[in-house]
Amino acid sequence: MAGRSFLLRVANVNPANVRTHTDRALYRSIGVFILLYGVYAIVGAATFIDASTNYTHPWWQWLVGPPVAAAVIAYDRAVVGRVAVNYEHLESDDPHQLLRRRTAGLYAGRLLLALLFAIVITEPLMLARYKGEIDAYLGTVHNRELSQLEQSGAIAAFQRQVDALRAQDTADDAAVEDLHRLAADKRKEAAAVYDQALADSRADGVSRRAGCPPGGFCDSLVQQSRLLNAEATRLDNEASALRASQETARQSRAAQIAALSEQMAEQRAANRRSVEANAGFGARTTAMWHLVRADFWGFGFFYLGIAALLVCLDCAAVWLKLVSYGNGYERAEAREARRRELSETKRHGQELRVAEAATTVAGDGLNTVVKEQRLLDAAVAQATARLMAELEDQTRTDRRLNV
Repeated sequence: MAGRSFLLRVANVNPANVRTHTDRALYRSIGVFILLYGVYAIVGAATFIDASTNYTHPWWQWLVGPPVAAAVIAYDRAVVGRVAVNYEHLESDDPHQLLRRRTAGLYAGRLLLALLFAIVITEPLMLARYKGEIDAYLGTVHNRELSQLEQSGAIAAFQRQVDALRAQDTADDAAVEDLHRLAADKRKEAAAVYDQALADSRADGVSRRAGCPPGGFCDSLVQQSRLLNAEATRLDNEASALRASQETARQSRAAQIAALSEQMAEQRAANRRSVEANAGFGARTTAMWHLVRADFWGFGFFYLGIAALLVCLDCAAVWLKLVSYGNGYERAEAREARRRELSETKRHGQELRVAEAATTVAGDGLNTVVKEQRLLDAAVAQATARLMAELEDQTRTDRRLNV
């Protein structure tokens, strides 16, 4: 019997007055919905705490759900177990006088509570349901934000400084390279002149004479070739000297570039931490609604459907109570309550009448006692006066005899 009445106890109704099969089915269903809602509230509250802590899965998230579920279940049990008994016209046998009209505020408050729970608890459950899609979207958003931060802010300023330093290195390299290129051109020219001298010494040149006597055309070409090689050597030396003179500045710029690169790496890491930290409850909710708007039939339809289902589960117990107004159980409870109230009212009236009669009797007795006391006081006073008169007469008689 206790097992059969468990769900009735959960629904907060009196099993003794649940007499019909319809009422038993109704209130047992309400008990099942209340238990299901308890599980839903515990899981939903734990998911909300998890989402609020950026999905760090704290161990205490499961400690929040039971008090929340207990509070809402207590409200539901109060609504379901409440019978609006009409305590007016207690002696009337009209069945329409058994119950008062339903209170709209009670059910409106529960509906408001359900909507609040739909926002606070149902939303984290939906975010957990579509976690993969939301993570993918947030990854795209974070990459776009990181790209924007790369193009502006501190990183862009550091990059401009690095580019300026590297441009100076490039300019210095170009100056040294120009000297080496001039030296190479001089050597090419010297080699060409020397080839002409060799050709002239074989009688294949301009003079058409073999040999290379001093002061001749061949000798002048050889001297010119030597001068060009010497010029090339001088240019290479100048390039080496220029390179050596640039070394201190190059090292300074290299140190600056390394420091700026390190600062850029630190700024990138800070930007990434800042951007990736924007993945909590608010950001995920925004991402969820973006996905709903972008693909309603892929996300929005199922999102709203599941949310509506959970809200219906939230309101199921109170809704069944609302539509079953005036059933056999409520009438039985109302008759018993009205009968008990009528009995108590009559008993109270009888007690009032008895108390009034007792007060009247006590008042009459008190008046009699007062009157008797007054008579007694008068008798005592009269006897005292007579006794005093007799004593005075006796005193006068004694004085005469003595005389």
